[in-house]
Amino acid sequence: MTMTPQAPFNDYFPPQPAEATQPIVVTQPEAPRKSRTGALIAGVAVGALFAGTVGGAVGYTLAENNSPSTITVASAGAVAPAAGSIAAVAAAVQPSVVQLNVSGADGEGTGTGFVVSGDGYIVTNNHVAGGAGDGGKIDVTFSDGSTATGKLVGADAGYDLAVVKVDRKELPALTLGSSDAINVGDTAIAIGSPLGLQGTVTSGIVSALNRPVTAGGQGDTSYISAIQTDAAINPGNSGGPLVNGAGEVIGVNSAIATLGMGAASGNIGLGFAIPIDTAKRIVDEIINTGTSQTPIIGVQLDMNFAGPGGAVSEVTVDSPADSAGLQSGDVITKVDGLLITDPTALIVAIRANAPGDTIELTVLRNGETLSVPLTLVAAE
Repeated sequence: MTMTPQAPFNDYFPPQPAEATQPIVVTQPEAPRKSRTGALIAGVAVGALFAGTVGGAVGYTLAENNSPSTITVASAGAVAPAAGSIAAVAAAVQPSVVQLNVSGADGEGTGTGFVVSGDGYIVTNNHVAGGAGDGGKIDVTFSDGSTATGKLVGADAGYDLAVVKVDRKELPALTLGSSDAINVGDTAIAIGSPLGLQGTVTSGIVSALNRPVTAGGQGDTSYISAIQTDAAINPGNSGGPLVNGAGEVIGVNSAIATLGMGAASGNIGLGFAIPIDTAKRIVDEIINTGTSQTPIIGVQLDMNFAGPGGAVSEVTVDSPADSAGLQSGDVITKVDGLLITDPTALIVAIRANAPGDTIELTVLRNGETLSVPLTLVAAE
């Protein structure tokens, strides 16, 4: 596996109904390279930030009486966030979110990760940490400013997931929720290190579910049945948690859409996260075995087929597809009732399952619609 956190990928986003005339490009929001001449954003608007801090630290109210007006200055000190507020969620989640500074043969960059077990396991993206396995280095910075050296346990480029381990005990781990339990319109909160600004909190809603997204290239293409959110996600947010209003992780932030080539234009309100139900399986397998499995049905697809559906160009002998009777020329139009728009969407829908799962394909053959059940196997 290789790490390419410095250059935009040649990414592709399956066409979606839209009125926009400009092309939408999906990229994995890796942070830009660190400058050799100094910090990336050193000294930006320092005066304005200082003035804002001072102004925000005091407040006043006018006394409502008949005597000359007096000004009452609010007492100094932070106010505890209201229960159930975004501030409360952020306060609870931030201690478990880390910044990852990764260097490897292909360069260096900054991303995000989050603790999933007290004994030091951290989840992130493959495109953040995957390249560190070949003589690279991972520096982990916690929210309290402490640091540790991370070791890459394993990664899966096809799902854009990786696991890093630090030699720490009793770390605060995040609670993993269920991506199957979320609805469009639910609160979505992203925490990470966009442009190296550690601990940044952004919020929005779940904008869409089961959005087919591909990202990557050069053999490291990932296929994601993504959660779409309008919570701001920018370069450096990669690998960070997308959480719900209860502070439970519902996704792993992985990709963004831009109105141009690459990630330079930043957030436009179209961010994509790997559903946590999918990530759980991959992460557990990596922790237990150092690797993970990818489910397949055993066909070659015509990637030039315009859709709707995915057209089978070849069936692998002795595969699940072969045993189920699929034929060259069949067009798969649904997976477990989910409409398939194109070949990419078919791959994404299959990979949302696990080897051993039984799925039902709706197949169009010579004008006839067939229902074909089959059991997925792991790619070799």
